[in-house]
Amino acid sequence: MPMNAGDIQRLIEEALPDAEVTIRDLAGDGDHYAAEVVSEAFRGKSRVAQHQMVYQALKGKMGGELHALALQTSVPEAKG
Repeated sequence: MPMNAGDIQRLIEEALPDAEVTIRDLAGDGDHYAAEVVSEAFRGKSRVAQHQMVYQALKGKMGGELHALALQTSVPEAKG
């Protein structure tokens, strides 16, 4: 059974409570999503480490219930 965007967002926000998460369904099939995740927790971490943090938040659903996720991660921009 495919995941819905709300479930993906909830799992990421549970693992990264400060995250701003935007999920888009790329194909309308509930299997192919794009996620943009902005979190202070990513600061100082490599892009690979940032993506690993998101995949860990998905609790093993990547490749199973969630077939494809185009992932973009970043830290919040400095205000001022």
